[in-house]
Amino acid sequence: MRKTAFSSLVLSPLRWLRKIRGFRIVYTPLLAIVLFTAVMGIILGTLHLQEKNQQEAALFRELSFAKQRIQSRFASNLDALTTINREMAASEDQLKLRQIAREQAEDLVLNNHEIVKIIWLNNQNQRLWAAPAESNKSDWISKTQNDQLINSSLASTIELSRVTSRAAFSQFVSLNLPGDAPISTDRKIVLWQVVPNIVGGEVVGFLAALYTTQGILDALPSDLKSHYRFTLLTDNERVLGISSDRDTPKRAFSNQTSLDIGVLSPNINLRIDTYPPPTNLTFRMLIGVVIGLSAFVVWSLWSVLKQMQVRQEAEASLRKETSFRNAMEDSTPVGIRAHDMQKRITYVNRAFCEMTGWTSDELIGLTPPFPFWPDSRRDELVEKMNRAMKSDISVVMRVGIEGVILKKDGSLIQTRTFIAPLINEKGKQTGWVTSLIDISEPKKIREELAASQDRFTTVLEGLDAAVSVVSLETNALLFANRFYRERFGDNSKGHFQLAGSDTSNTTMRDIAEDLEDSPPGIPTPFLYQESESEEVQLGDDNNQWFEVRRRYIPWVDGHLAQLLIATDITARKEADDLALQQQERMQFTSRLTTMGEMASSLAHELNQPLSAISNYCMGVAKRLDGHLDPALTKDILPALEKASEQAHRAGTIIQRIRGFVKRSEPQRKAANITEIISDAVGLVEIEAHRHRLVISSEIAENLPVVNLDPVLILQVVVNLLKNALDSVREAYPLSSRWSAPPVRISADLDTSIFPAMLRIQVTDAGGGISENVLERIFEPFFSTKSDGMGMGLNICRSIIESHHGRLWATNVQDSEQTKLAGCTFTILLPLESPGFKATV
Repeated sequence: MRKTAFSSLVLSPLRWLRKIRGFRIVYTPLLAIVLFTAVMGIILGTLHLQEKNQQEAALFRELSFAKQRIQSRFASNLDALTTINREMAASEDQLKLRQIAREQAEDLVLNNHEIVKIIWLNNQNQRLWAAPAESNKSDWISKTQNDQLINSSLASTIELSRVTSRAAFSQFVSLNLPGDAPISTDRKIVLWQVVPNIVGGEVVGFLAALYTTQGILDALPSDLKSHYRFTLLTDNERVLGISSDRDTPKRAFSNQTSLDIGVLSPNINLRIDTYPPPTNLTFRMLIGVVIGLSAFVVWSLWSVLKQMQVRQEAEASLRKETSFRNAMEDSTPVGIRAHDMQKRITYVNRAFCEMTGWTSDELIGLTPPFPFWPDSRRDELVEKMNRAMKSDISVVMRVGIEGVILKKDGSLIQTRTFIAPLINEKGKQTGWVTSLIDISEPKKIREELAASQDRFTTVLEGLDAAVSVVSLETNALLFANRFYRERFGDNSKGHFQLAGSDTSNTTMRDIAEDLEDSPPGIPTPFLYQESESEEVQLGDDNNQWFEVRRRYIPWVDGHLAQLLIATDITARKEADDLALQQQERMQFTSRLTTMGEMASSLAHELNQPLSAISNYCMGVAKRLDGHLDPALTKDILPALEKASEQAHRAGTIIQRIRGFVKRSEPQRKAANITEIISDAVGLVEIEAHRHRLVISSEIAENLPVVNLDPVLILQVVVNLLKNALDSVREAYPLSSRWSAPPVRISADLDTSIFPAMLRIQVTDAGGGISENVLERIFEPFFSTKSDGMGMGLNICRSIIESHHGRLWATNVQDSEQTKLAGCTFTILLPLESPGFKATV
């Protein structure tokens, strides 16, 4: 009895515990469903209230946007009408202006659905034009019985605009639709907007635009009208236009605002109505939540059992995979070790133990520096390890870290270490895994190859010639030494510039393609056959010359490539050119010397006959003086005196040229440039009249006296005038020279420079001088004439420069700037020479 009582006392709490556990298992989900349903009901009610508030706020926001959109459209239309008025008032060509204004108005009507017609009226209310143009088919207003009504509304609006001098709107006009309905219902209610055209404070006309109330709603975006219904109303709730005929539900939200479309406009109200969904979203969501919660509880119970089964299968698979990983790690020659976040070794495989000579029990738990690191490099290896674990892991995983390991027996091996983060099942890093490979032998081979390559590269980099190799398949630059890179960069463009337009590259590329399927082995003489050296010039500006040699070689990948060696021979070319120039200069100097000797000889030989001519003329004049008829004396004696004077002048000119050839200074004296030009024109006019040409002089008044050699300056002016006459004579044939413009010579002061200089210009109306000839006309022995020596302009420039002046030539363009219409030679002479003052 005691055992039974004791047992009942002990078992009674246990039963209660089981009942409580069973109650909890059975009713806990149900209680959770009830609590969840109540909470969701409260949440849904709150969301419904918030949704209502948000819809009302969105409705007000969309109504404000629609109001602003309509007001912006009316403001834009008013600006466009005002612009048309302003352009019509600004121009004097009424016909052209009316056409432009009508086109602008038609574009405005075409791009704005709310405007159906624009009319231009003068200040007497007479219609001048309409857009679109009125016709029997397009004048839909006159087809209705509303012509008088709408015209009277227009007249009253025009009068209101005239009085206020501002844009005005009419009252709404309802058009009566006949039985056959010639106009659509969207034009049933219209109103006028009249914009006065004010010029100088007076109204000169009016621009009237006819609006439809239904078209005003077209200014709203279509997506906005698909979610809301917009209605235009008057103050007495009269409907002017509606965006949609679809009815709104009883639970629809609505809002209304007043449209202010202008200062003198009727009151228009804009109302917005929503289209809420007809279904009871709250109720259906509540039912869906309850059903979903119940399904979720059933699914949860089922998923728990399923997860237990999956967990057992995962544990079995994990054991199998662990055994496989252990076998794989033991079979690989790569040493693997794991570290925790404190860099303590937590795992090593058998390959790592064999690599170091230490057992796993001796290695696990160690922290840096490790005993398998050499003492002399421990600080370096610790720094490398710290830097690798703090840097980008992807780079370390791809490149690795070179290091060294000291085996337990004291021998060293070179290693490369790769590091990867150790991530647990929660995605959190718990340490690192490092793998090591022995690179002692490959590193030794690489070092030997690198040393050999360094020696070869050093030799190529030290060459004073460009060495480049280009692939025949891809045209890519495979190798280039320092000399090539400094001059042509890191691309193959310079290689092909040096190779020129040789077609052998294409031939070798075709041969390489044919040899791809053939047995390996290409004849060595065929590949290494070197082309003959050739000289190549690169660039017009640099003027670089290279001696180029080419050959074809098999590259390291087995494909054909072209080797090119280019030696810079620019210095040698420049030396050859310099020697050629020196030779030409010596020839030129010899010709100048010969010409100087000829000039001295001619001066000596011509002085005596010229002196004799002068003496004979003067002697004849003295003997005839008083012995002839006065009428004959008046004609003969001046001619003899002039002949004597010209002979004396010719002798003086020869003396000046002889002195100039001998590098003597001009014999300066104070001279009047007007007299010099007059003498030059008098000497050349005889030849000009013979060729039916005219010379005109334009000499400024009060020109100062200039210090110069009048004989040499006279010779320069005569030479330029003769050249100008020759240019006009070549441009105009003899039969049409009566229409040729005269050769003009002018003299004035050029005050655009400081100090001012005397300017003499000789301008002809010939064919001008081409640009390539214009650059060389002052060179010695250069002439465009078949019988010319090419020394005239050169001597002229030398004479002007000996006077410290300038002489140049410029072409004259025709009025259309399409062709040359002559040439102008300009002389600038200083007013005072250094150390000389002219006295009058």
